[in-house]
Amino acid sequence: KAAASVLLLRACLALLTWPIYLLSFLGLWEPFCRKVFFPFVLDKIGAVHDRKSKKHKQELFRNLPDFRGPSGELRLLEIGTGSGSNFQFYPAGCRVTCTDINPSFQESLSSNMRKNQHLRFEPFVVAAAEDLGQVASGSVDAVVCTLVLCSVRSVGSALREVLRVLRPGGAFYFLEHVAAEHSSWRYFWQQVYSPTWKLVFAGCCLTRELWKNVEEAKFSELKIQHISVAMPWMPIEPHIMGYGVK
Repeated sequence: KAAASVLLLRACLALLTWPIYLLSFLGLWEPFCRKVFFPFVLDKIGAVHDRKSKKHKQELFRNLPDFRGPSGELRLLEIGTGSGSNFQFYPAGCRVTCTDINPSFQESLSSNMRKNQHLRFEPFVVAAAEDLGQVASGSVDAVVCTLVLCSVRSVGSALREVLRVLRPGGAFYFLEHVAAEHSSWRYFWQQVYSPTWKLVFAGCCLTRELWKNVEEAKFSELKIQHISVAMPWMPIEPHIMGYGVK
């Protein structure tokens, strides 16, 4: 019964958004979405998410300085940097390498770089999370990934790359939206929105149980919390945050 309701409501939603489905069929939506729509919308949604998650991020990144390398310097790699909203939480003198599969965020990213003069920025790397070949193995003290694992093609491959680039004793920090409890109305609506949401928001998946992927990765120590980030009218309230040590 629930499955039939989900399919019916999905069809209704597809009808309401048929122009996007048509553009996608014609191969026009994906380039427009990547270059124009997604950076614009993510800026707007991101600003709301940043306000709602600020306290969580302050708590999450509080112990970043503990993972400085033997030289006393903290070399940090951020996957899917987007517009750079996490920079404010990084400790002074931190050497940051920004990576993103989509270079269309450069304007807002440059603005955030100028605002965060306490950091030292390495050249920008255009790369997918699953293929960080331009970054040497064992070369960074910390990897940060926020609201990125929802849209990578392979979560397992992305986490293997994280472990490859981290030095032994380095840490992986994450904050991601995840699937709601299966028995909840929230999960029902996540299932309804899922195909259209994925199309509109550049591959973002609403129903990933990312805590399972992180638990399956080979971290020697893992701290993980299930939290709620209230996003009005958005099906992305349940989140996980924490860090894993290589």
